[in-house]
Amino acid sequence: MAGFRSLARQVRDQRCDLALRRYSLRKCLERFAPYGHRATWDHLCVTWGFGPEDRSPDPRRLVGAVAELEQAREIWLRYEVAFAQRRRQEKHDGLRRPGSVDDWHRRTWGGFGIAWCDDPRVHPADPLPEVLRRLIGALEREPGRSCPVCGDEDLAWRHGMNHEPSSGPVCVGCGILVPLPVLTPEAVETARRGRRQLAAV
Repeated sequence: MAGFRSLARQVRDQRCDLALRRYSLRKCLERFAPYGHRATWDHLCVTWGFGPEDRSPDPRRLVGAVAELEQAREIWLRYEVAFAQRRRQEKHDGLRRPGSVDDWHRRTWGGFGIAWCDDPRVHPADPLPEVLRRLIGALEREPGRSCPVCGDEDLAWRHGMNHEPSSGPVCVGCGILVPLPVLTPEAVETARRGRRQLAAV
């Protein structure tokens, strides 16, 4: 099974036909998909201007899309290395019980669903690297009351998502499932009892 880097090389390989290059980009999302597979694919299609079912897109658009994905993945991989080092040090210091960030991180190891978007058509418009920088920044500081990606404070509790956890606070502004560790208990409670309850798609 090809890894992310070899698939990314195929996307750039001008000797490959366009259908294979597009397929390779799609397969990259099985290795790294911050919004989930479908929403990340929709983001790349919208951002780089090719149709979700276009079998022969402009190769320059495919290369741009894979470059954006690679940059975001590099940011996430650096975070994972730093996270693993921190946990090793904590264990060495006798802190064996993982915290809420650790619990969230365990579910996103490898980069799938970091900023889960249950509705594949509703996701942040900003470039993936910027979204990940903002999210990682929020994980590394004190919890707040708003979405770490777009800053919107309008969070609605949603049930029945195709994700683990299957319920949680969804940003009404950009559509991500906001990680609980980045929110204050008050913000989580406000989302839980808010009048806006998003129905499952």
